Amino acid sequence: MDLYGLFRREAIERGIPADQVDRFADHLRFAIWLGGGDRGEDVVGQSGGLPRLPVGTEWPSERGIPLPFVASLDCAALPKVEKLPLPVDGSLLFFLDPEPAFDAWCRGHDAYARVLYVPAGTETAVLRPSSDREIASPHPEYRLYAHIVPELPPGLEPDDEDMGDPLMFASDTVKQLVSELTHTDELIALVQDLWPTDMGRSSLRIGGYTRRIGGTDSPEEHMARDSIRARLKTEPDLSRSERIRWRLEEVSRLIREWVPLAQFPTEYEVHFGRFLIRFDDLAAGRFDKMRSFPGFTE
Repeated sequence: MDLYGLFRREAIERGIPADQVDRFADHLRFAIWLGGGDRGEDVVGQSGGLPRLPVGTEWPSERGIPLPFVASLDCAALPKVEKLPLPVDGSLLFFLDPEPAFDAWCRGHDAYARVLYVPAGTETAVLRPSSDREIASPHPEYRLYAHIVPELPPGLEPDDEDMGDPLMFASDTVKQLVSELTHTDELIALVQDLWPTDMGRSSLRIGGYTRRIGGTDSPEEHMARDSIRARLKTEPDLSRSERIRWRLEEVSRLIREWVPLAQFPTEYEVHFGRFLIRFDDLAAGRFDKMRSFPGFTE
């Protein structure tokens, strides 16, 4: 289905100028939400249990510790989402040990997380870790079903009275858009009308926007701070106002260039998994370029 085309047609029929519709639609993303249950839909993957790994492949591990298997997805069975260039076939497998991943991340290391892409036609087998160490907190096993959900960035999300200022976490690009558009509320309402938000729970999400966890920086803010620190090594005299301006621009750029490859709760209630990848790396199948940004919910 042409989701963006449907949105554009309905908006114009409501009398909203086409240029405003197009500018707003640039920030509209469609995510794939995956969860359990049996709604008569096609199975698109498996959560937990034991994965099917390519024959001869060792179980992903970090420093000798086997990483817990999160989920596997059948890319051919996933719904096709515009502007989300997932593989057309093959399988994606996700592994994460959330507690050491968060500890490593706090020390500036991206570890204890893996994404494995298995091309279609690869000989696979259900394997157990070769290590004698027990897998920490294995995920419960169940089949996954998928549905498509629209997502908007902070500042364009439907109003939530508990969130205070809706622009508090918005990027500069979104703040400028809101200040210039005259039909923002109508466009947000149209998204809700076309795709009601009460669409059930999910145990894993692909695409859309990154979730802000607790009071910590978003992944994009974290990467922007790393970038400004690197820039200061060559431009130590950069003024404070210039640093702030450049960092805000960097956050907006990163939001445009990166997309969540997977976001999911873990068996540890205080930890949350977030795998991000650049759109161009996703399209090229460069899954080794994925970065993990584990969240801490407290």
